[in-house]
Amino acid sequence: MASFCTRCCRTLTIVTTLVVASLSLALHAQPDPNKVLKYAFETAETGFDPAQTSDWYSAYVFSNIFDTPLTYDYLARPVKLKPNVLEAMPDVSPDGLVYTLKFRKGIYFADDAAFNGQRRELVAADLAYSMKRLFDPKTRSPNLSYLDGKIAGMEKVRQRQRDSGVFDYDMPVEGFELIDRYTLRIKLVAPDYNFLYILAYNGACAIVAREVVEKYATDIMAHPVGTGPYKLASWKRSSKTVLVANPGYREEFWEAEPNADDAKGQEIAKKMRGKRLPMIGRIEFYVIEETQPRWLSFRNMQHDYIDRVHPDFINQAYPNNKLAKDLEKLGVQVSRTAAMEVTYAYFAMENPVVGGYTPDKVALRRAIGMGYNAPEEIAINRKGQAVAVHTPIGPGAFGYEPDFRSRSTEYDPAAARALLDVFGYKDRDGDGYRENPDGSRLEILMSSTPTLRDRQLDEGWKKSMEAIGIRISFPKAQWPDLLKESRAGKLMSWRLAWGAVYPDADAFYLMLFGPNAGQANHSRFKNDEFDRLYLKARMTPPGDERLAMYRQMNRIFLSLAPWRLGVARMDTDLTHAWVQGYQRHPTLRGVWKMVDMDLDVQRKVRKE
Repeated sequence: MASFCTRCCRTLTIVTTLVVASLSLALHAQPDPNKVLKYAFETAETGFDPAQTSDWYSAYVFSNIFDTPLTYDYLARPVKLKPNVLEAMPDVSPDGLVYTLKFRKGIYFADDAAFNGQRRELVAADLAYSMKRLFDPKTRSPNLSYLDGKIAGMEKVRQRQRDSGVFDYDMPVEGFELIDRYTLRIKLVAPDYNFLYILAYNGACAIVAREVVEKYATDIMAHPVGTGPYKLASWKRSSKTVLVANPGYREEFWEAEPNADDAKGQEIAKKMRGKRLPMIGRIEFYVIEETQPRWLSFRNMQHDYIDRVHPDFINQAYPNNKLAKDLEKLGVQVSRTAAMEVTYAYFAMENPVVGGYTPDKVALRRAIGMGYNAPEEIAINRKGQAVAVHTPIGPGAFGYEPDFRSRSTEYDPAAARALLDVFGYKDRDGDGYRENPDGSRLEILMSSTPTLRDRQLDEGWKKSMEAIGIRISFPKAQWPDLLKESRAGKLMSWRLAWGAVYPDADAFYLMLFGPNAGQANHSRFKNDEFDRLYLKARMTPPGDERLAMYRQMNRIFLSLAPWRLGVARMDTDLTHAWVQGYQRHPTLRGVWKMVDMDLDVQRKVRKE
């Protein structure tokens, strides 16, 4: 009996120890719910289905909900890819056509009613399904351009859909071969030296569960369910979005490899390395379109973070390229980087007023470009926090040439007026505005939002166009509505910004590739030689040959002028003293799992 009791006691002790250890691990794994990060967008999101959205604001939310096969090292510069939900980097065949991906076991989607109370493990088939969704016409994906024409066998699926009206997700596809439950082999039609980057892009390869998509159908934008560190708690459209830590998130610890000469990165890594992810319990995203209340929300410590400080407040935040003394006393931290982006105003190439490829239409677009006072925009609107761009490639991407200049991208109103005169755009009735060569009214409709930022840019454009005799007006709508209209080809002109999703000119030139019209190609620009070079460059390794192709593409772009190039902005992000570990990444958007908050510091600073 004594021996039996002893065994029972020992068994009970072991069980108790395991239970306590499990509870301890569970408690340790859950971030402090009092750590609430608050932040404001300057433009409203559109929704949280990665396949249906391409705007920066939506992606900034859903990138914290969904996983991609690969991701980026948080601090490595130049950017460096690494496995995310894979066991290792994909095995790539010598001919560059076949990518074999082996998924880690034991990664689960956040709990959702779509799974009928069962835990749902991420498997290889989920990526194949997620990528196929971009090809489904019902999805109307603006991100199809990243995969279109690349996956072997997908054209057969699309042809069957065109014949039958049904997109068959279960039809065998040569380019998606399931080797086993956790191994997917992707076969490409031709080599693509940026495909590994695409496997890290949430717009093309964010992994969703088929059950969730089928359950919520047309309401899927409001029901993002992923395997990432956060899940959606609530969403009030164009007002407030709340994420909370995913309690079922896998065991993962903070790790990054900053460069040896990156003092700030080394300091962050030393402080953060080894912490369990995520660390913040709740993230609240607000929409504050006007610049002053957005700035004041940060300055008054209502919000913890502000990105891309508006030029109107840069002298209060970062005068003479130094953090303001009052912010320094509060312990505010700055992350400042040159954005891998371009801003631009596009002209709809199918529009009867500004579109077309005849000499008179090209001359009109080139004259508008030369007549726009970009230096004034940089000095006044941007407060010097931007640089002019002379190619459609953002700084830092392969193919960007900082010393390149072209007369067509320079401000020259006299040349603009002369060009308009030569091609018959003259003021025939003496009202100060030019008419079309056939005598009809000429008016440029450049759409914009009602925000202060856009109103200020409108003023600069109006002043510039009036100086060369062109009438211009600015139809107003909210950003998500303009995006829908633009993709449908209903706008004459619109100002946009495009940030690279991978560090190569390909990520910019895809906005001018003809087949991408209605997706990334808002201008609906099409040129056979440009398209041929684009496809050829994609199959050419990075080097002089590829760079030469990019230069040829730039010459075609500049000669036909589908855009008026703008600037690349200097991104100045600020975080309060209690936010730990933040550093802007050139392309990675799902950064919040890498950031922590010190509530003691928060209470101290707010009390002072």
